[in-house]
Amino acid sequence: MGETILRLVLILRSVVFMALMAVATIIWSFACLLSAPFPYAQRYWWTSRWNVFVIWTARVICGIRYEIRGAENLPDAPVILLSKHQSAWETIFYVINMPRPLVFVFKKELTYVPFFGWGIALLRMIPIDRKKGRDAFAQVLEHGTRRLRDGQWIMMFPEGTRTTVGSQGKYKAGGSRLAVETNTLVVPIAMNSGQCWPKGSFIKKPGLITVSIGKPISPEGLNPQELNERVENWIESEMRVISPDVYKNSAPRPAASAATSSDAARS
Repeated sequence: MGETILRLVLILRSVVFMALMAVATIIWSFACLLSAPFPYAQRYWWTSRWNVFVIWTARVICGIRYEIRGAENLPDAPVILLSKHQSAWETIFYVINMPRPLVFVFKKELTYVPFFGWGIALLRMIPIDRKKGRDAFAQVLEHGTRRLRDGQWIMMFPEGTRTTVGSQGKYKAGGSRLAVETNTLVVPIAMNSGQCWPKGSFIKKPGLITVSIGKPISPEGLNPQELNERVENWIESEMRVISPDVYKNSAPRPAASAATSSDAARS
């Protein structure tokens, strides 16, 4: 009986949260369109107020809190952030909790999503067409180099898609390749948002999300695969620190060697 009541409460909270999020998305999308003529910094700030609202609402309605570890590791320099990816929560959270404007590399189809897509289309993100294969990376390199030069940070998820809690996806070397090509520091980030905002689940659970930021890794002297392995090893090891109960019976999967993963280096 107690579990049934608890589940009903979680469902009700999630319904209220998602309804508020949907309404806010519609309102903010029109506000973002009105901000289109303004300078980029002002557009970015106004658009990110949606992110502030969603993270705040998730805490108040659903009880989703967060803590940041290692914020002192973020350098005052161009950076490519490579993060674990378990839910939509972090894509919303990072925008308002990094010291510089972020540029996400994402599939261009998202810009076609009504309301939400309108907002991100006004920002200097990097939409790519995955069907173009190697040409897609050329787009990332061209736009990424320009964004880094303009003082923005690039955010990428090396696993490519959201993973379920306790799982480890295949780490693609696209972000590491960009870092090597542009000689840019990489900052790995481990986070466990999936424990509160599970992939593919409507229900949002109360709890504490930990975002752990690692020390910058220089690409100097490394090839993309070697850099990618360092990122993967740090993130997956740190996941077992911030979520010990989830990973108590598993060790990090060894990163693929350069000899067996030449295709990853090209991704």
